[in-house]
Amino acid sequence: MEPVNTDVAEDARTADPAGADPTDAESSAVPTLGEILLAVEELWPESLAEDWDEVGLVAGHPSSEVSKVMFAVDPTLDVIEEAIEWGADLLITHHPLLLKGVTSVAATTAKGKAVHRLIESGTGLLTVHTNGDSAVGGVSDVLADALGLQDVVPLTPAPNGLPEEGIGRVGDLEDVMTLGDFAARVFGILPSVAGGVRVSGDKDALIRRVAVCGGAGDSLFNEVRASNADLFVTADLRHHPASEARENAVNDRPYLIDVSHFASEWLWLPAAAEALGNVLSDQGHDVDIRVSTTNSDPWDFILTPGGD
Repeated sequence: MEPVNTDVAEDARTADPAGADPTDAESSAVPTLGEILLAVEELWPESLAEDWDEVGLVAGHPSSEVSKVMFAVDPTLDVIEEAIEWGADLLITHHPLLLKGVTSVAATTAKGKAVHRLIESGTGLLTVHTNGDSAVGGVSDVLADALGLQDVVPLTPAPNGLPEEGIGRVGDLEDVMTLGDFAARVFGILPSVAGGVRVSGDKDALIRRVAVCGGAGDSLFNEVRASNADLFVTADLRHHPASEARENAVNDRPYLIDVSHFASEWLWLPAAAEALGNVLSDQGHDVDIRVSTTNSDPWDFILTPGGD
């Protein structure tokens, strides 16, 4: 799999600010994993996770020191090897490794091998999933901001959160755009993946109000319609939900844009790395944080018909 090829990926790391006083290093300290967990809880509280989700610490001892942290979308074997090769003490991924129950972590399976590699290398694994979706500055907030949406509110407010927390976001563009031009904007901000961007609707149709959901969002069509969005941008749109949404459209709205699950959530990683770095720095901790450059999108190439 080719690495993520974006400038943001190369720059998405936190280090000592340029020009910092060398004496500051004497007062900084390497945090423990337990202290990292407290910072993560401050940014992405576990109380915001959906009931079905499995978030939090998967591997690692809270008393271990953490000087290097890597962010990634998926805890795949390739990502884990990248983290180990860099010397990461902690890997923070958006997707869980063990979302469904298992009866064995023998190294004869991919998940078992992942657990063994993490423990044997002394690399911790922490999952920030739907709590990272729902929190302020989370996955959908970052996507909405990158697309130029204003006056953004959640599609589904979090039961245990603030009014601005919840799954999905909806907001307005500063100016009306055609669906075709906006689709090009979507394509331009996402990492390059085989699946590209799929659009349902007239490319010359005018849009202004846009709903977004990083990751799979086809369970939110009722909320999207209630928000009066002209367009819904999300990932993993299946045939039947998408077809039914088009059949139930009012004045052809909402139009649909379907993107890569991985790509839609990757945008959050640099923002998350920066946010964690800022919290830890404010607490006097010295941690090197970077974003994985491994493209964990499962598709390698696509064949499409010719034409416009």
